[in-house]
Amino acid sequence: MPRPSVDVVVPFLGEPAHLEELRARLVRLRLGPGDSVVVVDNTPGGEPPKSIGGEGGVRVIRATERATPGFARNRGAALGGAQWLVFIDADTSPSPDLLDRYFDPPPRDRTGLLAGGVLDEAVPASAGAAARYQYLRGAMSQEDTLRHGRWGYPKTANVACRRSAFEAAGRFREDIRAGEDADLAYRLRTAGWEVERRDGATVVHRSRQTTRDFIAQKLLHGAGGAWLERQYPGSHPSRGLAGLVWWGLRAATAGLVAAAWERDRDRAVWALFDPLDLIAWELGRSLPNQRPVPERSHWRRVLERPR
Repeated sequence: MPRPSVDVVVPFLGEPAHLEELRARLVRLRLGPGDSVVVVDNTPGGEPPKSIGGEGGVRVIRATERATPGFARNRGAALGGAQWLVFIDADTSPSPDLLDRYFDPPPRDRTGLLAGGVLDEAVPASAGAAARYQYLRGAMSQEDTLRHGRWGYPKTANVACRRSAFEAAGRFREDIRAGEDADLAYRLRTAGWEVERRDGATVVHRSRQTTRDFIAQKLLHGAGGAWLERQYPGSHPSRGLAGLVWWGLRAATAGLVAAAWERDRDRAVWALFDPLDLIAWELGRSLPNQRPVPERSHWRRVLERPR
């Protein structure tokens, strides 16, 4: 039986050279009748939305009115009419048979989301500490968020969504910077849709390479977590910053001592970055998640400065 048609949507924010690299990775996707691939360039400072070529079957449009991934994904989804949507992140490399893998076996009738596999890029032991920690932790794996019981959800780094369910649920929230994937999953669940795993439909995710970028990502995720907790009480409760910092200091000290004794660099990396991971996420809860940032927020000047 032929698989359903698929529209692949990839939000992008970054430099033109990185956009070309992304296009080159997406060209490798094996497409069938009715499939399409669109990259939505959400980088601020561009022209109003317009099509930019279609080389190799990959179309690029600009959508800069609001710099959020939800806005970009919705604009991309609106361009197609396939039965299913596949959303992947711009910092991933999809396997050529990604779309075929999603529909082997065919989804059940009440399945609204298919959680594809996300593999962290292999990082050697000699690499930078931030990238190495993310690899050791499996930071981008679907298990990282699916394991949370009733509040679990698949990450949009690699997920397929039935278009009819997506439209009926109201699509992605466009006014938030993070947490839009969880929000959509919760709304779909409330409407009676289910999630299936498709671990064989894989993308490889590139880790943040610097400590600065790693912390920035965790702060962003923390802001999204706090927003989700307000919308869905109990989904992302606070750990308590003061206690977390005290635990982090003790855990890092003990871990570094053990790492030095064993001459184990990976253990030292974990000792430093595991507490940093959790503390940065918790600190991020104080940041606004709305876009544009509310005028009353003292973070407005920092978060919406020109890029």
